Amino acid sequence: MNKVLVIDESSLLRDFYRTQLEEHGFEVVVAVNGLDGVAKLRNDVPDLVIMDYSLSRASAEDVLQRKMEDPNAKTAPVIVVSKPLDKDSVLKLAKFQVKKFFNKPVKIDQLLETIGTLLNVPVRIDNTPCMIEAHVNDHVLFIEIAQGLNREKITMLRYRIQELLDLYDVRIPRVLLMMASVEVGDDDTEKLEALFRSVLDVTGVKPKFVKILTRSEAVERFLRSHPELNALEVMDNIEHAMDGLFARKAGSYLEKGTGRAQEEVLASGKPKNRSKTDDAIDLRFGTEGRTAGAGKQSAPKIVVVDDDSVIQELVRTAFEDSGAEVVTYDDGADFLDDSTALSSDLVFLDLMMPKKDGFTVLDELRNKETRPPVIILSAISQRDSVIRAMKLGVTSYLIKPLKPENVLRKAAEVLSSNF
Repeated sequence: MNKVLVIDESSLLRDFYRTQLEEHGFEVVVAVNGLDGVAKLRNDVPDLVIMDYSLSRASAEDVLQRKMEDPNAKTAPVIVVSKPLDKDSVLKLAKFQVKKFFNKPVKIDQLLETIGTLLNVPVRIDNTPCMIEAHVNDHVLFIEIAQGLNREKITMLRYRIQELLDLYDVRIPRVLLMMASVEVGDDDTEKLEALFRSVLDVTGVKPKFVKILTRSEAVERFLRSHPELNALEVMDNIEHAMDGLFARKAGSYLEKGTGRAQEEVLASGKPKNRSKTDDAIDLRFGTEGRTAGAGKQSAPKIVVVDDDSVIQELVRTAFEDSGAEVVTYDDGADFLDDSTALSSDLVFLDLMMPKKDGFTVLDELRNKETRPPVIILSAISQRDSVIRAMKLGVTSYLIKPLKPENVLRKAAEVLSSNF
């Protein structure tokens, strides 16, 4: 059995790597800092090292230097995980048997494939098409699953949930699990159980605080037949699910006299633990959207789909000091016609446009294999519009008129970046 040494100061990421690697048959040894990593290199000689670049008590370069001085550990290949590094830093580390650099957040499929190649062992990854998104609004954890169920992504979801709960300091969450467009077969029972147990185990909530939005008969049959999960409530109406989670009467999360949804539904909460955003768990594979370049510093690509040139310029101005690339489209039709737009990191989308409105764009995006996260920019905040947008997979919602600082904050929350 191949032995992998993981050196990382994040307990969340250490556990994440351990779980993923052990599921694929690797023996895993973990170190909590640079000095501990040096000791583990000597006492538990690994076949491969995965290490964070930012370490305390001994720097990454010190650890690698000590490794090269150990005749037993010297030849073990190294994978370095970090924020984007400059060219000089990459060249400095490359001489220490560093075979691959991954930018955070790591795409797990690319990491597993690289490990398999470096150790010359087969690594079988579940390639079932699956899109999972998760975010927090007002202590409600929204999880959307589309297409199918993927074993690797369900495992990653456990850690993404924990990361979100820590990031937003959510102690007693409520959970809305949206599975409206998931293909689930009778042979997916193992994955379904892993999914529901992940949600319950990590959040620690009682089943009454979890609502499952689905019309899948397979999901309902599975839950009814499972003695430990049949208390989970299945619903086919997002309005009732939202009202149930907020423990209010139907429609009570509207502002009196306006029919507008209250801020708690529209806005993602502001992270209370901003320092923890560096180690985001990415629920996408490397073939979906952004790719993790090897030692390459890449700015995010931001798309604005809005027929208002003032809004386009406002968003462009908001990102002008961040290095992000901002591309604008005057209509949803223009955006959908450009195949390169789907590889963007984030889309700001207006709901009201003349040719193809935002709802049409969202509906068509649901059928795309690659789907970037979407933040709605709209003057419309009526309850039905908000619910419809959420049902179509919107990550967050900003009400016009906009402020540049709010645009940046929302983008940072979605991309786990500091602009």
